[in-house]
Amino acid sequence: MLQSMRSAAKYIWIFIIVAFVGSFLLYETSGLAGRAPVTTTTSIATVNGEELLLTTWQNAVNSLEQQQVQQSGGALTLDQRQQLEDRAFDELVTDMLLQQEIRKRGITVTDDEILQAARMAPPPQAMQSPDLQTDGQFDMQKYLRLLSSPMARQSGMLAGLEAYYRSEIPKQKLFDQIASGAYLSDERLWQLYKDRHDSATVSYVTLRAESLSDTAVTVTDSEIQQFFERNKKRFEKPGRAVVSLLTVPRIVSAADTAAAKARIEALRAEIVGGAKFEDVARRESADSISGANGGALGKGGRNRFTPTFEEAAYALKTGELSQPVLTPFGWHLIRVDSRQGDTLDLRHILVTVTQSDSSASRTDRKADSLANKAANQEEGKAFDDAARQLGLTPATVVVTEKEPLSFAGRYVPSVSAWAFTGIKPGETSDLFDSPEAYYLARLDSLTKGGPQSLAEVKEDIRRRLAREKRLEKLRPMGEQLVSAAKQGGLEAAAAQAGLQVEKTSPFARGELVPGLGQFTPAIGAAFAVPVGQVGGPFKTADALVVLRVDARVDADRTAFEAEKTIQRTQYTQSLRQQKVDEYLNNLRESVKVDDRRVEVLSQLRRQSGV
Repeated sequence: MLQSMRSAAKYIWIFIIVAFVGSFLLYETSGLAGRAPVTTTTSIATVNGEELLLTTWQNAVNSLEQQQVQQSGGALTLDQRQQLEDRAFDELVTDMLLQQEIRKRGITVTDDEILQAARMAPPPQAMQSPDLQTDGQFDMQKYLRLLSSPMARQSGMLAGLEAYYRSEIPKQKLFDQIASGAYLSDERLWQLYKDRHDSATVSYVTLRAESLSDTAVTVTDSEIQQFFERNKKRFEKPGRAVVSLLTVPRIVSAADTAAAKARIEALRAEIVGGAKFEDVARRESADSISGANGGALGKGGRNRFTPTFEEAAYALKTGELSQPVLTPFGWHLIRVDSRQGDTLDLRHILVTVTQSDSSASRTDRKADSLANKAANQEEGKAFDDAARQLGLTPATVVVTEKEPLSFAGRYVPSVSAWAFTGIKPGETSDLFDSPEAYYLARLDSLTKGGPQSLAEVKEDIRRRLAREKRLEKLRPMGEQLVSAAKQGGLEAAAAQAGLQVEKTSPFARGELVPGLGQFTPAIGAAFAVPVGQVGGPFKTADALVVLRVDARVDADRTAFEAEKTIQRTQYTQSLRQQKVDEYLNNLRESVKVDDRRVEVLSQLRRQSGV
């Protein structure tokens, strides 16, 4: 069988590498490879001195892009593509680090291991193939028949399998070595169970740092310097760009709104006439995600949707079809499938309000005219001249690296990603399109991201340290409050100090509790202070609290024993994954990466004249 794998190496494996090969072809035909003298040795980064090639990265990006386009059904913005570029880069760097570690440890894979894995551990792509399923479940017998079929030999599937397992088996061996010490004793399992099932209810009084002024404490320059040196990685700042933005809005008229309403009314009539809501939603809803599931929005409580939508939904009876409902997203038909208290299981159909063909054509012509007039960047004021001729007013906006741009309450696609692709101030973007408007941008200034100096963060550090010192200065007051509460009760002590007693609902150790935070000393104290007694002061994220434990309910040991085997399996898997994640994080912390992506792509663009 292994010989068959190797003899078929000239083919592509339809389950594992079709996306990779397709993305490679996309790269070759997209024009990128031909716009500059790029070769297979062009490097966009080095990882511990080992080169990461532009072609490898671009192929990985295009593969991810193909997958996302297939899922979303539409083209990606530059912002979305930038996210994929960063994801592909991170995954490739991680894979290179793993391969370096595998070589360092001398981990290998044998032919027999590959054969056994191919027969016993199908890759995820094969298990998800509809052709290898029976009644919606993966059919191992179909897979094994495929492995022994002439098609597997002739198509190159076996060669792809061999390449897949030669890469994956050594990684799994490495992870097994890393996680080999993962073991949980019965007592540790019981403690983890208690963390989730013990509960406490407390009453508490809060002493806030804001009750003291900054002048009440002194923070020295030496303390600021020491904090800065210990926490330099906290103070990385993103890049910042200032751009001029021109907007050509897609203005909808009252007639456009009426046309959308007429359409939703026609769909309602169709459903009332006997058509299935789910079928109409799949065919007509502009909400492609819920539409693919028959309009299903799932079960949930209040505050999931816009107020108008929720008001209409909660007014419906189970199974009732709403009248058309207008929200900022368009016209909706809503149906409640089930109701339990405030929890509704909803479906909807959305018809968006869009421009008529004639209005859209006028907007398109105006946007095209803007792009054409601003395209000649050799004329220094082409952007401003185009805006003036078309009666548009440029807006000055600040863009933060890796953060999508919002302007006038709306998402502006692609401008943020474009501003940090290595372009120079004065350059003008392509025309970017969204459902609400067309956008054209000019880069006015650019400040690169990177480490901040002490001078830039000094005041932030001073405020942080001052808050910590104010909390410590409040500690004697907290101790006096505890002493008074032990003698006369928490409520009386609080009233005498002019403070208010607050009470929690029952909570477990790992929960986020309003007023107490999450994983804070105050939360720990709620499970340590005896019931009915007062303790403190304990720290939260930004305050000190004095608390009384009003009630505590311990986990059921019998219930734990009944679930122990399942719990051990789940927690051991989690612990193994935690060890692997920590190992990978440590690898990434120590890696030396020279990332030259912006520089290389900028050079390509300049050479191609784009």
